[in-house]
Amino acid sequence: MSSEHYFTSAPGSPMRRREVDVVLDDRRTSVVTANGIFSPDGIDRGTEVLLRRSPDPASSGHLLDIGCGWGPVALTMAVRSPAATVWAVDVNERARLLCRENADRLGLENLEVMSPEEVPSGVRFDTIWSNPPIRVGKQVLHELLQLWLPRLAEDSEAWLVVAKNLGADSLLTWIRSMLAAVGEDFTVDRPDTEKGFRLLRVARHPS
Repeated sequence: MSSEHYFTSAPGSPMRRREVDVVLDDRRTSVVTANGIFSPDGIDRGTEVLLRRSPDPASSGHLLDIGCGWGPVALTMAVRSPAATVWAVDVNERARLLCRENADRLGLENLEVMSPEEVPSGVRFDTIWSNPPIRVGKQVLHELLQLWLPRLAEDSEAWLVVAKNLGADSLLTWIRSMLAAVGEDFTVDRPDTEKGFRLLRVARHPS
């Protein structure tokens, strides 16, 4: 990847598209990626762990992918839950463009791709999946999770994948503290570990 940050809103380098063969939901397919976004070579290891080890998303309602990139998580959610609306959110406009294009390629009509501020404030999410952008820095990461995790619907779960060596355990502790301050009934745990990655689960219970 070039020196420009994939989490900037508008990458400065000229866009160089390319097709990449990937496996999504056990199906081999071709997607479009480009420079200036996260993991342009395909599905990164952390996302692979998230997709393989997380339980199926809710079959209906609203599903959220925080930091969608070119779309591996959001596309998988849309395939597995065709009756649900999948919200694919990213600050990087190039990533959003590619995610939309890949959804069109796969014929997925239940996927909404947009910037964070475009998501209606009243939407609550029945499943959240994310490989969050740890490298944006602690403050920005915390603001991101403070924005989205409290928007879990009751009796719903969020699943995050974070590399152990990038602070997964300390992030788990912070999420617990942050959600305790919200005053709702959440539990936060680490149900699985694979290849140096932690799977973090946030569950919101009925009030």
